[in-house]
Amino acid sequence: MIKHVIFDFDGTIADSKEVFVSAWNSMAMKHKFKMIKIEELDEMRRMSIRERSEKLNFPMYKMPIIMPQFYKRYRQAIQDIHLFPQMNNVLNELDGRGVQTAIISSNSEENIRAFLLRNEIKSVTKILCSSRIFGKDTLIKRFLKQQNLKPEEVIYVGDEYRDIVACKKAGIKVIWVGWGFDAEEVVKAAEPDFMVYEPVDILRIV
Repeated sequence: MIKHVIFDFDGTIADSKEVFVSAWNSMAMKHKFKMIKIEELDEMRRMSIRERSEKLNFPMYKMPIIMPQFYKRYRQAIQDIHLFPQMNNVLNELDGRGVQTAIISSNSEENIRAFLLRNEIKSVTKILCSSRIFGKDTLIKRFLKQQNLKPEEVIYVGDEYRDIVACKKAGIKVIWVGWGFDAEEVVKAAEPDFMVYEPVDILRIV
């Protein structure tokens, strides 16, 4: 029985594509990375993280240094980030069923809490964040231990290849959502347990 649903934030609950582009471009000007046009995002959804870093002239070893600066700029445009349609209904329905919800993200807790407050979302009980873009499996394992949960009592909802890989390492099931950052052809190789294209389908699986 599922007792807890863990959500990714960007690309899963929050539609932050435009803010992502704006924040990235402000960083790109400073650090001489390649800037992004909003119309390029669809092409980039079909790329791996490594391919994206090459396209943007962004060395991956700089990620731990750059990401905190990136999310600081992201915070300045938090009012332009929108909740994906139906996601509030999904969160409320889970709460009504007695299923707890949490967020595990590489975004900052400050950004996520500001978004939840602005959208009057009160059902999310826990937020865990890491500036390490590939560190979600560690956070998931920590969460299971802190909440005294068995892997089969938890399911993760995310939109990226790395979310699926992290869940496999942590031993929990994962739902990939089709409205986020990574396209279906990118994530298929990671073999998510479930693939959905409408938020309401999350409720059916849970």
